[in-house]
Amino acid sequence: MILDRRPRALAPRVLAAGAIVAACASCAENHGPAAGILEAALAEPRAYGKVAYLADRIGPRLNGSASYDAAVLWAVEEFRRDGLERAWTEKVMVPRWVRGEERVRIVSPVDASLTAAALGMSVPTPEGGVAAEAVEVESFEGLSALGERARGKIVLFNRPMRRGAGPEWGYGAASSLRHRGGIEASRLGAVGALIRSIGTARYRLVHTGMTGREDGVPSIPYAAISEEDADLVHRLLAAGETVRIHMTLGCRTEPDVEQANVLAEIRGREKPDEIVVIGCHLDSWDLGTGAIDDGAGCAIVMESMRIVRSLGLVPRRTIRAVLFANEENGLRGGKAYAETHAGELGRHVAAIEADSGAGRATGWGVAAGAGGEEIVRRIAKPLSRIGAAEVSKGGGGADISPMRPAGVPFLLLRQETEHYFDYHHSPADTLDKVDPQDLQRAAAAMAVMAHGLADDEATIPRQEPEAPKAR
Repeated sequence: MILDRRPRALAPRVLAAGAIVAACASCAENHGPAAGILEAALAEPRAYGKVAYLADRIGPRLNGSASYDAAVLWAVEEFRRDGLERAWTEKVMVPRWVRGEERVRIVSPVDASLTAAALGMSVPTPEGGVAAEAVEVESFEGLSALGERARGKIVLFNRPMRRGAGPEWGYGAASSLRHRGGIEASRLGAVGALIRSIGTARYRLVHTGMTGREDGVPSIPYAAISEEDADLVHRLLAAGETVRIHMTLGCRTEPDVEQANVLAEIRGREKPDEIVVIGCHLDSWDLGTGAIDDGAGCAIVMESMRIVRSLGLVPRRTIRAVLFANEENGLRGGKAYAETHAGELGRHVAAIEADSGAGRATGWGVAAGAGGEEIVRRIAKPLSRIGAAEVSKGGGGADISPMRPAGVPFLLLRQETEHYFDYHHSPADTLDKVDPQDLQRAAAAMAVMAHGLADDEATIPRQEPEAPKAR
């Protein structure tokens, strides 16, 4: 589904005289537009209304679904309602994976149903399901040590994720097991795999997420079970019991379908061909309503564009918002954007991603050439008023990562994420987890940074371009 792919020219917009005077007075008094942006953002909060519509009226937006198409239609019209007539869509071919029946239970030495959900892109079980003895590991090293003992078994990857932990026990370590666990278990002859849900809250929630496939390695059915159920399996195995599990998954992958990225622009006044991208992903997993992942990011990006537009600010360079398709199970939206705009990437002066939920904005991560952090720190200085001025190394995000080979400088909007992984990819990803004030302040921070980067006389030094990867 592609809408209005040719961008429209901006139409004149008349602002109320009082609003212009107030904003300009504030800007002059505080030596720049950042204060005016903050004042306008905090005086007229609209970000929450955007995420509320996505979460409550459209709901989960899995790629290939009718609800994702509805989100595209809404986003284009919402941009235009906010005065961004230059809004359009660009084609993306996405995978269509459909969740079906999901039943996982222990059949011996006890009979117990387990809370479970297939991982995204998992293959189904054969008709009648799979029944096998369970073996438990905590890491790929533990799996390798099993060797032949994994053959014919269902492998349980039972590695807890700990709140506030470093790399060893954080999301990265656990998600690598989710992504490659089925592949590595299949290499050893396993007939199925389970993973302890990747989360930090114990409410018998199940968390989904994408699992990978590899050419030449047979795909096996792979599902997540709740933390409490993973603990039950562990206790039975630790007691010396032989644990048999029966799993039935009805998921399937259908042919790719056409969907779209959504784009909108505020064209620059002096250097319109130089571009600052601010992005998020419009798709979501299907267990919850996608409020924090990444409806909140969409609201932050869209609201920041509305704020800048409402003040009549026209920066030197173009600000381009991109709502990416297919971040969750393929990254096709980010890849399609980089391919479609390959000729422009050398003129992309920065790309910022908002994909850290709805928590309070705390600052910015930066991946750029020497001196880049100093430029971002200077632009972010007015954000100390809302606690969002801290700048550190390390920026980027999944959707903007395909621009990395071109050396585009990356920023990440850093946010407070203490409870983010309580709900992430689970049925609890719903609107009640979004604080309207925190969300609006995050949008204000994004608006200040996007406008500041687009209007600054200097540009952030580029990252060193990546060499082509050997084939």
